[in-house]
Amino acid sequence: MEKSGFDPLTLPESNATGYPEPHRAANQKRWNRRLGDHAKLTNFGVNLTRLPPGAQSSARHAHSRQDEFVYVLQGVVELETDAGVEILRAGFCAGFPAGTGNAHRFVNRSDQEVLLLVVGDRTAGDEVIYPDIDLHARLGEDGRYKFAHKDGTPY
Repeated sequence: MEKSGFDPLTLPESNATGYPEPHRAANQKRWNRRLGDHAKLTNFGVNLTRLPPGAQSSARHAHSRQDEFVYVLQGVVELETDAGVEILRAGFCAGFPAGTGNAHRFVNRSDQEVLLLVVGDRTAGDEVIYPDIDLHARLGEDGRYKFAHKDGTPY
């Protein structure tokens, strides 16, 4: 029988992002460990996301069909949503139901690292809006997001 348990801190970190330039660099300061992929999960993703000081989790965004849940494991982080900015500390969590249009991101403006547990489903047909930048994403048949300008022109 194959072992199911693993130490997430032994998995490799990646700062890879599918965002096209000029939006890529701002999102390469954050680091992910793909826990769900390592556990061979297919219905939802689980990431351990590390935000060094000055990093953001992503550009502010909202999903049309996918739910997201974020639990703060370590540090103090700013959650930016359509309602404004909230300060979250270790032990706090936030959820973002699909289709609400409530764009969100996490920004580390402290001098300590932040560690987030990020869970999201992988519902097909998802579209992502980015209200603050000229970006729109659509989930392709291959499970990868295709990025375009808001007018539909591909990057």
